[in-house]
Amino acid sequence: MLKILFIADIVGKIGRMTINKLLPKLKKEYCPDLVIANAENLTHGKGLTKDTIEEMMKAGIDWFTNGNHAFSNKTEKLYTNNFPVLRPANYPINTPGNGYSIINVKEQQILLINLIGRIFMPMNYDCPFAKLNEILSSLANKNLSAIIIDMHAEATSEKIALRHYIDGKVSALVGTHTHVMTADQMITDQGTSYLTDVGMVGLANGIIGVDKENVIKTFLTQIKYPHVMSETGPAIFNAVLLSINPKTQKTQKIKPIIKFINF
Repeated sequence: MLKILFIADIVGKIGRMTINKLLPKLKKEYCPDLVIANAENLTHGKGLTKDTIEEMMKAGIDWFTNGNHAFSNKTEKLYTNNFPVLRPANYPINTPGNGYSIINVKEQQILLINLIGRIFMPMNYDCPFAKLNEILSSLANKNLSAIIIDMHAEATSEKIALRHYIDGKVSALVGTHTHVMTADQMITDQGTSYLTDVGMVGLANGIIGVDKENVIKTFLTQIKYPHVMSETGPAIFNAVLLSINPKTQKTQKIKPIIKFINF
């Protein structure tokens, strides 16, 4: 059985602090073969850097997926210098980096795919459904033990539609972006595990990872106030543990993980 720990969007310094504190213990408890995390909010809540990626690798994360903030910090070189970092596969064709990778784990090959949704998102991305078809078709001759998709999207409907579209063709489809873990984890009759959103790793007593005061002021006044990210207080850790049969590519168990810690 392959055990894959997929960690939600890591938001800012307090998110990284939470990973540093909890992940080593969780790896001992669950013994995952592969640890994946979404890194698009890793640095001050917006984008990633070489230093923050290396910090999270040292903490025990093996591979990173991304989203609409993939290039917020002018980090194009991260995607071309053999770092274990993906950007969404349905970015335009000339965008630096890769949207998928085949990862060798315990003599097994795991395909990790990063996609981004188009509904309510700020840019005009290519169709994630068509791009997924293209990737799977191009790798049809590979002897894959598991196929994992991170669908970074705002709309619940878009993620659910993709679940129906690829049911039975992949091992797991997990959603990221909203920073709120949903309670709809499931394994379909075709063996594809699904969770609309894994949530986040970050400030718990705020609004999707940032201090609540300025966000509330923005709602009340319609004046845009800057996001403030505290580095002290309660933090939340969201992830999902997938147990996949490498002989069938089917998920046997999906387990959401929710932990809290104070700084």
